[in-house]
Amino acid sequence: MEEERVINPEVENKTEERLEKTLRPQTLDEYIGQDKIKENMKIYIKAAKKRGEPLDHCLLYGPPGLGKTTLSNIISNEMNSEIKITSGPAIEKPGDLAAILTGLSEFDVLFIDEIHRLSKNVEEILYPALEDFTLDIILGKGPSAKSIRLDLPKFTLIGATTKAGSLTTPLRDRFGIIHKLELYSIEDLCKIVKRSSKILNVKIDEEAATEIARRARGTPRIANRLLKRVRDYALVLKDGNIDLKLTKHALNKLEIDELGLDETDRKILGIMIEQYAGRPVGIDALAASLGEEVDTIEDVYEPYLLQIGFLARTPRGRIALPKAYEHLGYDYQTRIN
Repeated sequence: MEEERVINPEVENKTEERLEKTLRPQTLDEYIGQDKIKENMKIYIKAAKKRGEPLDHCLLYGPPGLGKTTLSNIISNEMNSEIKITSGPAIEKPGDLAAILTGLSEFDVLFIDEIHRLSKNVEEILYPALEDFTLDIILGKGPSAKSIRLDLPKFTLIGATTKAGSLTTPLRDRFGIIHKLELYSIEDLCKIVKRSSKILNVKIDEEAATEIARRARGTPRIANRLLKRVRDYALVLKDGNIDLKLTKHALNKLEIDELGLDETDRKILGIMIEQYAGRPVGIDALAASLGEEVDTIEDVYEPYLLQIGFLARTPRGRIALPKAYEHLGYDYQTRIN
């Protein structure tokens, strides 16, 4: 199904965009991983179809690159409906949201990425739209202002966010279906790499696919990106086929180590161990030392470092754990004493 972009805040490379779309599964049966979510969504979708109603509003949250947008497109496909895509920062005024809502058709899916970044004024317009499928519009100003209520077609809102805790309680409570997407296992990522390689017409052996999966930080988006870069090396240095030796060579050139840590990951841990001598570090101080935004550290880097046991959050700040010292070649006992 062709996506309709309501508000496109940035112009993407068209070739890359088409390629990304071809790598994305179109049905729940094609979607690899997130098994519990898939099982539940199949039930919810079948029940909604039997009732002849739109699916309940859905909130999908988790780190970037886990498939929130892909899953939203799949839900739209499974419901045989159209999807319209926008993002929280792109909806600047209540009028922007009103234009989007009045342009929806019956049973359409409206996908709002980064929904936690909706402004308060815009969010308040959304409440009656979600609960009663109505839109309150105020015409004029001052004593002569009039409020008009418009009926909206029944639709499904799918909100995606990397910061579920930043959502206001009234907005969160209006979602009937809430799912957290977890980081992927190496086995599932390996399946994704092999599926993507077929779509890209690239031959890859099992060991090479596993190696890419191992270094993909539990994230399908990263796995596909690494596959495309390894494909480039295979095309230039070999016959286009990907084996383990070439995969290791390519990923080492990209400075992505055996656990999937890149240069920024190592800098984060290095700053904590060297600059702060293993003491707890506040996120603001860490971001300043690294030259990165706080949100980038919290959303992109921390989830994986926490999952693999390299980092811990404490009331006093972030600390590097013994496994991080060992991986970077530091002696933990010597450093903390």
